[in-house]
Amino acid sequence: MIGIEATSIFEPEYIETAADLAKKTSIPEKVIIEKFGLRQKRVARESMHASDLAVAAGRGILENIDPKAIDVVIYFGSPFKDYQVWTASSKIQYELGTINAFSFELMNVSSSFPVALKVAKDMLYSDKDLKNILLVGGSKESMIVNYENPRSRFMFNFADGGAAALVTKNPTKSEILSSSIITDGSFSQDVLVPGGGSVKPVSKEVVEKEEHYIDVPDPLRMKERLDPVSIPNFTKVIKQALEKSDASLEDLKMLLPLHTKRSMFTEILGNLGLSDKQAIYLNEHGHMSALDPCYGLYLAEERGLLNSGDIAVVVSAGTGYTWAATAIRWLA
Repeated sequence: MIGIEATSIFEPEYIETAADLAKKTSIPEKVIIEKFGLRQKRVARESMHASDLAVAAGRGILENIDPKAIDVVIYFGSPFKDYQVWTASSKIQYELGTINAFSFELMNVSSSFPVALKVAKDMLYSDKDLKNILLVGGSKESMIVNYENPRSRFMFNFADGGAAALVTKNPTKSEILSSSIITDGSFSQDVLVPGGGSVKPVSKEVVEKEEHYIDVPDPLRMKERLDPVSIPNFTKVIKQALEKSDASLEDLKMLLPLHTKRSMFTEILGNLGLSDKQAIYLNEHGHMSALDPCYGLYLAEERGLLNSGDIAVVVSAGTGYTWAATAIRWLA
């Protein structure tokens, strides 16, 4: 059996409220709270970067396991990291003292956590020499929001944080079941940071045009194409992950999704026949790239919402566009 034995999160100390965001965006505070589903989010200090946030979360896991017992460290967090062309996973492996582990990165923007669980599970099944895999992620995506850009300022829910999960053989807390993943590459150019890559290398012009921030080149066209497929794809991967796990919607006790606007969250729950109490909505945290479902799992356990035999699903979607879900059976 392969499962998640522990989770940990790190919350930066600075809180940015809906009132603060209203001043930045000119969107009424009430709309931010009720429509966008955001009361507040966390923002990291200038000296703390994605790798540092991941390390802080990872330390929470290593309070209960010898760092030398970790065989693999996988960074699944935001691709917006401390530096370009650089592996945060190597720094994290070193800072955490996991000296017997090799490390690498799994990059699929916001959809990465359900995918990382599948990858870690498959690695442990296929390699008899591996026992413990530490998944770590950081997000400092509050930095890439341009509040002056009407095309992308709706991404003001982008927030900072760290999250980690220990995936192990012979777990006592939970069993990782099956996954379902859908990719539609027709959306590959719809959300991106235009400057800084090989298409538009860093230059004075890139900075002057503020092309080092995240952008949506054609929001209306994206919405027209994305709205008809997004919620159906969320629903599909959740159902498929359950079916592949020999379970059904009736068995689903807890949904752990990424942070979305309130209407999307409500519609997904409605499609699944779930109540608000059967999901974690991160309205006090915002959207932290791939970290959201890991945060949800941590909070669900902390709040005593998972009981022995319960089935939960972590689900997320990342621009590009990939929808991913992984089912978990709670054992504790």
